[in-house]
Amino acid sequence: MSNVRQLRDKTPDSEKITINLGYVDLGRIDLLVQEGFYSNRSDFIRTAIRNQLDTHVETVSKSIERHTMELGLRDYTRADLEALKAAGEVLHVKVVGLARIASDVTPELALETIGSITVLGALQASPEIKKALTDRIQ
Repeated sequence: MSNVRQLRDKTPDSEKITINLGYVDLGRIDLLVQEGFYSNRSDFIRTAIRNQLDTHVETVSKSIERHTMELGLRDYTRADLEALKAAGEVLHVKVVGLARIASDVTPELALETIGSITVLGALQASPEIKKALTDRIQ
């Protein structure tokens, strides 16, 4: 009997982005980090982005309502899609945040039940699902 057990894969709760900054701005950030205002460059950048988003919170909320989008994390399971298929309904995914399509969803089931996908943020799905839905992902 083995003491090894399978751990669930941890899904990242963030998305990595790359930005270009001028040397002067980068130096000013490094100075603030050195002075202890922030733990590192990423901490400064995350804080700056959150502060900027806070200034636009009302605009974002109204836009989400206008576009009838869901905010946050939205999982789509095999059971969800099978229920849609049984009801003869088509899903139009509209998410601001993270949309995840379960790993046990087949490309065939996705094609039968998902009419379109609009995600402002990130879409996590198998490469096969993404390939099958390429023309439906906006």
